[in-house]
Amino acid sequence: MTGPAAPARRAASHSMSSTPSSRFQIAVVGGGIVGKACALLLAQQGMQVALVAPRPVGETARSGEDDWDSRIYAFSASSQQLLERLRVWEALDPTRVQPVRDMRVFGDVSAAEASPTPHGDLHFSAYAAAVPQLAWIIESSHVERVLDTALRFQHQVQWFDEAADGFERDLDGVTLTLASGARVRANCVVGADGARSWVRQQCHIGTSQRRYRQLGVVANFACELPHQETAWQWFLGAPEKLMADEELANGEIVAMLPLPGNRVSMVWSADEAHAQDLVALSPEALAATVAQVANGAVGARFGALRCLTPAKGFPLVLQRAEQFVQPHVALVGDAAHVVHPLAGQGMNLGLRDVTELGRVMADKEPFRSEGDLRLLRRYERARAADLLSLTAATDGLHRLFSLPGTPARLIRNAGMRAVGGQGLLKRFLIGRALG
Repeated sequence: MTGPAAPARRAASHSMSSTPSSRFQIAVVGGGIVGKACALLLAQQGMQVALVAPRPVGETARSGEDDWDSRIYAFSASSQQLLERLRVWEALDPTRVQPVRDMRVFGDVSAAEASPTPHGDLHFSAYAAAVPQLAWIIESSHVERVLDTALRFQHQVQWFDEAADGFERDLDGVTLTLASGARVRANCVVGADGARSWVRQQCHIGTSQRRYRQLGVVANFACELPHQETAWQWFLGAPEKLMADEELANGEIVAMLPLPGNRVSMVWSADEAHAQDLVALSPEALAATVAQVANGAVGARFGALRCLTPAKGFPLVLQRAEQFVQPHVALVGDAAHVVHPLAGQGMNLGLRDVTELGRVMADKEPFRSEGDLRLLRRYERARAADLLSLTAATDGLHRLFSLPGTPARLIRNAGMRAVGGQGLLKRFLIGRALG
């Protein structure tokens, strides 16, 4: 065996080394929740899978009272079903998993304009929907650690603990050259490597994109009063200084998601300048600012808040790849699509991609390769409707609540209250949220 293979033996911590002749049915590039779940699912279906993803440095288990990851996700019923199928769900620490029984959404109606309903302009109840819960809130790092453990015991997966920096495609498949010089050959490469996907760039797949000129500011808090297993969301409208400029006006949104114990996780979709101000606040000042919104005339009652994690901001965009598939290549998760976080459905969309790709591969005719374009287009077509409807809903709501002026505010909030009173439509929306 020649020179480049030796570093690969050290890099792939629980796999044999790779040579130019190494062949896999699937190579998954990307080590987030979506990429790891994809590799695990396809391996459990009997495929030989390469996972190409550097391991995160410095990750430690979180178990302290105040030691909570600020990256949290709301997992829908469809995502829970996939993780259960992967035998990951039952391995999660139940003390780090928070069910959501209620969701209360408030429009940007001021006290002078209308009397807000005590339960929100939109109130979604698990009890009314005849389901045990609407979603589960879990830290990203906790889910990833459990997936890591499952992958270590899955002998159909070879994990290459390094980045790919070479991509060669021919009629028979794709060869990835890794940072060490090792080479991985696969019938199909799955790009699960995020919004700035390297795989997508190698395939020269363009994207359509809309920048929201906002940052999502995230932080966790301990709260004085119980959160009542409820997720809260407020549409605040655009900041006053931007209201006169329709090009700059962007409605801000605050979400408070329950965590185990008397803890909550905040996501504040804020104008870029305002977001930078929020990130720069001291923990005490940030807690006071958030409490003013959360305990205001329209909203929840959390009492005093104490900041558990420093505020972090990430840019918000709407993005979609022009193609989800090419010969021997498929994109999943943020590599294929990024939506506004106001509905908390980005991760669920990605995991539904994984479920559908797994279904397509399981139903594959014996004579087809995993990289057959006709096969991969079945996956692309199957995901189109789900993505289109959720993108239209999230982007449409964001645009609606960014419209300046009192008439627009009165109309949209009246519309929210009307939707809240329609049982059939509410059940439909709950069904969509459950996946």
